[in-house]
Amino acid sequence: MKRQVVAVLAVVIVAAVLYGLFFSGPSAKADISSAVLAAQPGNQLSQDSDTSVENASDTVAALDTTAYHERLTHMVNGDSSGKWPVKTAYPLPGAILPFKTIIAFYGNLYSKQMGILGELPRKPMLEKLKTEMEKWQAADSTLDVQPALHYIAVTAQQDPGKAGKYRLRMPFHQIDSVLSMAREINALVFLDIQVGLSTLQSEVPEFEKYLLMPNVHLGIDPEFSMKTGHAPGKVVGNFDAADINYTTDYLAKLVKEHGLPPKILVVHRFTQRMVTNYQQIITRPEVQVVMHMDGWGEPARKINTYKMFIQKEPVQFTGFKLFYKNDTKKSNSRILTPEELLKLSPRPVYIQYQ
Repeated sequence: MKRQVVAVLAVVIVAAVLYGLFFSGPSAKADISSAVLAAQPGNQLSQDSDTSVENASDTVAALDTTAYHERLTHMVNGDSSGKWPVKTAYPLPGAILPFKTIIAFYGNLYSKQMGILGELPRKPMLEKLKTEMEKWQAADSTLDVQPALHYIAVTAQQDPGKAGKYRLRMPFHQIDSVLSMAREINALVFLDIQVGLSTLQSEVPEFEKYLLMPNVHLGIDPEFSMKTGHAPGKVVGNFDAADINYTTDYLAKLVKEHGLPPKILVVHRFTQRMVTNYQQIITRPEVQVVMHMDGWGEPARKINTYKMFIQKEPVQFTGFKLFYKNDTKKSNSRILTPEELLKLSPRPVYIQYQ
C-alpha cells in the first residue's frame, strides 16, 4: 500500500512540473531549465564535490530569479541567433551582473598614455567618470549604473627585467591609491594583469589580499600573454580556455572559502586567436565572466569586431571598450554613444573608457 501511495505521489509531482514547464510562461520555463542545468555535468554545481544539493538550493532560493531572468532578457536585447543568453547555473547572491551596467575608467597611475585613469588628476578624473555614468543612466534607466576603476596592476614590458618575464608588477601603494579613489564614489576596482612571459598561476595569487575584498575584481589581457616567447607588442598573444578556467577556479575558491559575493573576471579580446577553445570555458556561480571587446578604430570596425568575436562566441556577459584618443585618430571617426551601444544584441553590461 505504501509503495502505491509513493508511486501516485511521484506521478503527481512529475505532472505538476510538466504543467509548470509548458504552461507557466517564459520566465517559469527559464527558472526550471536553469535549475536543471545547474545539476548537469559541465557546470560548477555538479563538478565541485564540496558543493552539496542543499547549498545549490539555498543559492537559487536566495537569488531573485524573476529579476535575474528579466535582466537577462533585457541584456539579450532581441538577439535571434539562439546563442544568448548562455545557459549557466544561477550566480550566488550578491551578483552584480546582469543587474547593473558597469562604467569603468582604465589606466595606470604611472602613465598618462595608458588610459584616462592616470592621465587626469584624481578629482577631474572622478568628475569625468560621473559625467559618463550620467549619460549611460539617461540612455537606459532599466539598469542602475555602477562606477569602476580598472587599474593595470601588472604591465607588459619591452625589456625582460630581472625576472626575465617582460612584465612589471605595480607597488601595492599604487593599488591602495586606486582603492582610496574608489571609496569616494563607491566604485568597484578591477586589477588588470598583463603577464608577458609570466603566467596567470604566478601573477594572480600575488594580489590575493586585494581579491579578498568584496569590491575588488580581476581583468586578464590575452594580448600580452606571450606563449610564443616574443617580447610583448611584437605579436598579439593569447589565453586558452585552460588559462581562463584556472583563473575562475582560483577566484571561485576565494569566494567559497571566505563567503564573498561573486567575482567578475574581464577577459580582453579583439581577435579570433586571442582566446582559444572558448567552448571549453567553464562558468561558475562564484564568478561572472565578461568577454570584453578591446579593439579601437572607427565605429563600424568596432561593432564588426564585437559581432565577430564576442557575439558569435558567447561565454556569459559582454563588454565594450571606448578609447578617448584611439577611436578619434581618423578625421571621420568618433566615439560611439551609449545609445548606439545599447542597440547591440546582446547589449554590453561592462563599458570601459581608456
